[in-house]
Formats: sequence, structure tokens, C-alpha cells
Amino acid sequence: EWLSFQRGSKVEIRIPQRGDKRELHELVTRNASQEFLRHRMKRSADHNARSRALTELQDLLGLPEAPLRIECYDMAHLQGTDYVGSMVVLEDGLPAKREYRRFKVKEVPGNDDYAAMEEVLTRRFTAYIEEREQPIETDELTQQQKPRSKKFVYPPQLLLVDGGKGQLAVAERVLRNLGLEDEIPVASLAKRFEEVFIPGQSDPVEVPRGSDALFMLQRIRDEAHRFANSFHRELRDKRMVSSALDGIPGLGEARKKRIIKAFGGVTAVKKASLEELRIHTWLPEEVALAIFNKFHDT
Repeated sequence: EWLSFQRGSKVEIRIPQRGDKRELHELVTRNASQEFLRHRMKRSADHNARSRALTELQDLLGLPEAPLRIECYDMAHLQGTDYVGSMVVLEDGLPAKREYRRFKVKEVPGNDDYAAMEEVLTRRFTAYIEEREQPIETDELTQQQKPRSKKFVYPPQLLLVDGGKGQLAVAERVLRNLGLEDEIPVASLAKRFEEVFIPGQSDPVEVPRGSDALFMLQRIRDEAHRFANSFHRELRDKRMVSSALDGIPGLGEARKKRIIKAFGGVTAVKKASLEELRIHTWLPEEVALAIFNKFHDT
């Protein structure tokens, strides 16, 4: 409608499905994606933009200090299976990948993002309290203090959860239960309209579109989403491999990995003919036959 208005006559949009136009469409799409990525990387590397974003976040969210450490959490699952959570960290506006953490959700039986988020946050901040309260040990020989474990010892200046008011309420409840509500500020970023919510305010915070502050929140949210999904795929693939090739006599873990690598995946192993299996001299005849018989009617 907008294009028709600009042109002054009807505009029809077509998406090519084959031939030269399809190839051209794929080329310009790829070029646009790469240009957008270069733009984001350039903006992320700009120290002035990062400083501006942190200052804007402090002002917009009413934080007691600039959030030099931001932690963001996201959940991933497939119909309630292989539930995982991710924790990604920005330090001074840059990804601190050494600080990233992954969580397997252990106590949520079904599809419940709120309960999964509560479990992950509770585990993370319980660990923070425990590590913070560890006594500092002194080396007997040098009389120097030994460094504490750094896995969860640092608190964020901003805890960000992916979602809306429901996820924000979960984060608030966890911090309150652990006595950290006055120590760690929290906010949520909802995907649909990129709305930012903070405690005690029913309406979203007005974070200007295109601002450095919103860009930083979107970047860490997207990174948390990517990190959670990659961990979920890893667990799902391991489970699928294990279940498909389980119970075959003579096929232990080492041979499983070797045959999957040789064929390029479990699906190819399942479709392999007996002759294709026998080609691999390291695979005993009886094991090759057992693999073939499991996936083919004989």
C-alpha cells in the first residue's frame, strides 16, 4: 500500500521461485544481511556509542549506576523437552563470552517458561550468594590471599530477562526471595514491540527507537536467544543420536561417534546399505549386520 501510494498506481510484489530472478533475489538478500552485520559490528565497536548507551540506560531505567555488567537470560525448549537456559554477559558494552553460562533445567516437567526461568535465576543467584560468602583463604607459603572462584561471584548492575511483564515478575520474585531486590536492578525486553518493562511501572519505559540504549538491549537479548538455542540443539542432537543408535550389540560410544562422522549423520547411518556399512573395515561384520537389521525390515 505504501509503495502504491508513493508511485501513484498499484504496485504488485512478487517473490521469484526459480531461475535467474531467484538467484538475484538470494544475492541481494545475502548482501543486505552482510551489510547489516557490518553495521552492527561497527556500532558495537564504537566506544562512544557504548558509553552513550550505558549512560542512556542508567537514565531511562533509573539505575543507581551505569550498568557496566549486564546479564541477560533466555529459555529454549521443544514442546517441553530439553529445557535449557542461557546467561550472556556484556561488560562495558562488549560481550564477555568467558562469563557466559548454560543451564539444564532439571525441575520443570512440562512446558512452563516461567518456572524454568525461576529455576535458572534461583540457581545462578544462590550460587552468587554462596561464592560471595566464602571466606578468603591465605596461601601458607606466600601469605597472599587466594582468589575466590569467579564462576558466579560478580553481580550484574542490570539483570535483563527476555520477555514481558510475566518474566519480569519471575525475576523480581527470585531476587526478593534471596534478599537481593535492593542490590540488583532488573528489567525485561519483550520481543513483539521491543518494549522495556521495569518494576513498579505498568507501562513500558519509553526507550527511543534507534537509540544506542535500545540497540544494546536488543543485542544482548538476541545473543542470549542464540546461545540458548545453540545449547538446546546440542542437547537435542545428542539425545536423538543416543536414542536412535542405542541397544545395538557391539556399538559402543566410540563406534557411535566414528560411524556418525563417517556417514555424516544419524539419518545417513539409518539409510545405509549393508554393503556401505561393510566398506568400513574397522566395523566388525556382526556389528554392521546388527546396524542394518535395526533400520531395515529383513
